[in-house]
Amino acid sequence: MKKVLFIMALSVGFVFTSCKNDNASAKIKAENVKTAADRDAKIIEGSPMIEWNKTEHDFGTIKQGEKVETIFTLTNVGKGDLVVTNAKGSCGCTVPDWPRNAVKPGESADIKVVFNSSGKKNKTTNTITLTTNTEKGNEIVRIKAFVEASDNKVSNVNKSVVNGKKVVPKKL
Repeated sequence: MKKVLFIMALSVGFVFTSCKNDNASAKIKAENVKTAADRDAKIIEGSPMIEWNKTEHDFGTIKQGEKVETIFTLTNVGKGDLVVTNAKGSCGCTVPDWPRNAVKPGESADIKVVFNSSGKKNKTTNTITLTTNTEKGNEIVRIKAFVEASDNKVSNVNKSVVNGKKVVPKKL
């Protein structure tokens, strides 16, 4: 019992001594805030910025199984070198190819995007996310298409024998 009382008294003493009513915002110096704001403004001013020729491409109506491609052109309109470290499609059917070298201020580069419509049908929209050293960090472009299902698609069953009977594939 004495141990329990001792632990409780120690805990209460710790709580009262560690919880001071100091106002944390009062400790912040206004001159430090201004210095940080000026520093951040200079960093942003010198960072790369992307200007796109387009941020969305519509392939229109395509047939299922067709591979189509488009090119998105970016221009670095910022003051620092633009570095694209990664580009990723929202699904495996969308494959981007991006510049591996830095894009200097005023220069342009192409992002080639290939869309494989196999297994897709109807309206589809995919995104391509680029990881960059811009202020935003990620840049997103979109592709869309209307995929017509092919009329002569057959089921996965090839001409074969099942339970002793010849099977002919059915059209879907």
